[in-house]
Amino acid sequence: MKTRYRKNSRLRRFLLPLGSLAVLAYFGYHSFNGDYGIWSRDRMQREAIGLEAELVSLKQQRASLEHRVALLRPTSLDPDMIDERARRNLNVLHPDEIVIDLAASQQTPQQSLLPQSSN
Repeated sequence: MKTRYRKNSRLRRFLLPLGSLAVLAYFGYHSFNGDYGIWSRDRMQREAIGLEAELVSLKQQRASLEHRVALLRPTSLDPDMIDERARRNLNVLHPDEIVIDLAASQQTPQQSLLPQSSN
């Protein structure tokens, strides 16, 4: 009966610890840098805060538009609003009306002091 002896090598002694260390390094690296790692989670939280702020502003815009649309429904038409919109779109005034341009009154004082040409 023959028996075969293995020679103990130094490499074989370090094989299991080195393999374990490589697996730990792999998972450690990806716990920070992976798609759902620590740094990605922080980035996603910052992005979520920005998106929530955008959502609030979009909801406000939508509520404003819904209110304006509700005023234009046939059941709740406001004659003054229709008259105002028609005059603005058609650029029509009655002879006895006075027009106050709000955009001109909101200019800075320096802009209103500029000389205007009279043609």
